[in-house]
Order: sequence, then C-alpha cells, then structure tokens
Amino acid sequence: MKHAAVVYNPIKVDEEHLRSAVAERAAAAGWGETLWYETTVDDAGQILTGEAVLAGADVVMAAGGDGTVRAVAEALRGTGVPLALLPSGTGNLLARNLDMTMNFDEGIQLMFTGYDRAIDVGLIDIYRPVPSPEADIARGESSENEPPAGDTAPDEPVSTHVFLVIAGLGIDAKMIANTNSKLKKAVGWLAYVDGGLRAIPELHAITMKVSIDNEEWRSVSSHSVMAGNCGLLPGGLLLIPDARPDDGVLDFMALRPKGPFGWIRAWNKVAIENGVLAKSAAGRKIIELSPDVNDVIYRQGTDLRLDLDEPQEIQLDGDEFGRASQIHVWIDPAALMVRV
Repeated sequence: MKHAAVVYNPIKVDEEHLRSAVAERAAAAGWGETLWYETTVDDAGQILTGEAVLAGADVVMAAGGDGTVRAVAEALRGTGVPLALLPSGTGNLLARNLDMTMNFDEGIQLMFTGYDRAIDVGLIDIYRPVPSPEADIARGESSENEPPAGDTAPDEPVSTHVFLVIAGLGIDAKMIANTNSKLKKAVGWLAYVDGGLRAIPELHAITMKVSIDNEEWRSVSSHSVMAGNCGLLPGGLLLIPDARPDDGVLDFMALRPKGPFGWIRAWNKVAIENGVLAKSAAGRKIIELSPDVNDVIYRQGTDLRLDLDEPQEIQLDGDEFGRASQIHVWIDPAALMVRV
C-alpha cells in the first residue's frame, strides 16, 4: 500500500483542515496512512523530508511557502521520490512556473492522482566574506585572464543550496532584504514593491569577475546578476523568457542600465517585450527587428562563477540568504520529480 508524506509549515497552513482533506483523498485513492512532519526554526524541511524518504514515502508534499518547497526539494533531489506542491506562500513560484493549480483541494488531489515530471535543479555554493588582508591583496593582484585568488583559496565558510526558480544578487536581493515581513504577510507579493523602494538608495553597479562554462574570467559591472531555472515572477512578470525548468541549462541575466533612460529601456524589455510581445508571433517579429538592448543581457550555460569586489546580498527563490563574496552556480539536469 502506498503512503504519502506531508512536510508543512504550521505558520502557513491550517493544520486541522489540511489533515482532514488529505485523509479524505488518501482513503478515496486507496492509500495508507499519511506521514506528517512539522517544520521548525531549526529544520525548514530538509531533515524531515529525509526521514520521510527513509520511512518509505511514495510522494512528499511541501505545504508552505517557497522556502518550504525549496527545503523539501533539496532533500528529494536525486531520490526519485516525487515532490507534490500545495501552494501556501506569497510567491508560490515553482507552482506558477509549472502552470499548476493554486486551488487547495485540487492541489491535494494531484498528490494522489497526478503524474510525475522531471525538472532541473539549480545549485549554488555561497562563499561567505571573511575579513583577511592577505585575501584582499591577492584579490587585487588577479588578472582578467586568470582565475581570481578566491578560486584557489576561497573564502570560508561555504554552504551549498538548491534553487528551483531564480538565484540572484544585486538589486533583486537588496529588494528582498528590504521587504517588510509583516507587510508581506498582509498584502502578499505587493510588499516587494515597498522593498524595491527601500532599496533605491543602495542602487549602484557591482564590480565582479565572471566565468561562464569555464570560459576566461572577465571583469564586468552590473546592478544585478540572476541565474534562472524558470523565468516567471509573481504578478505575471516574465523576467527571463527563455528559461525552461527541463532544458538542462540555466539562463543568466545581467541588469546593466546606464542612467535613467537605461532603467526605462530595461523595464520596457522585461515588462513589454518579455511580458506582452513575446507571447505572439507578431510581437516576436517586432522584438526580432528591434535593436538590441544592452541594458539587459541574457546568456545560457550550465556553470557560472562570480568573484565579487565587495560582498553582496544573495536571494534564492525570493528568500534572502545573507551576503557572499563569491558564488558558484550550476545545474543538475532532471534531478527532481514533481507531481503535476
């Protein structure tokens, strides 16, 4: 007999209602008793999900926000046990990008009757800044055609995490770091607008060294760099139009506006071209005939390394992850099964 497991965030869901609905549909599908795991401050879901897998769960549902989804996915990566989604947070980013239902009852039903789809998983090594005069001197002596000193003597400690939608640093991460949690709970993703306004005083280009797919290191300047496994954000904003969760590559985006008009061109690129014109054949033809916008740059690849001149905030799937002096991002193709 099959058994489901539910990893839930008690702050995000009505536990009594959830247990009742799951029990009803499990019985109707002929499944056995469901295993239940409540997230805590010390465990966002990774360890709990590992316990569910060891207990023989045939599917594990993440019932919570994007942080819960990411934590459960991190533990399920490579196991073959599918992830079921019950969108209960502010963004519900993965569910939106997979065009899944936002309905509570339909989401639970899918856990028992849906099919499994393999998607890619993004991974990131985050190197935390550690004050060191020797490291500063070594960093200053690096040449553009040589890996930065940090590549052979990386800052410690380093932590590895998964992301399912977008990892980023710069203005997007500053916006998330400046978002008021109480406002986010009250008005949802619109709270990010407030966070964006709070981040305006911190608007400045970041200097860094970049290597994509082991190419030579290059010095660049950008307000934001993002790696996308998916490209759709809350509010229907298509930030990275070519990003697909099952194509085996990541889509990299650099935001490099020059002056006020540069920001206008960048917004036009993301909101008008990506969000409106790209959805029709006629619109795509207009984009094709339009001059390139150097304020927004896209690249594809499987591996990205950044060595930052100054530590920067990092965000993963809309959650802040502190500051980093270096990052290494790569793709694990078809590593996660999702019940859709």
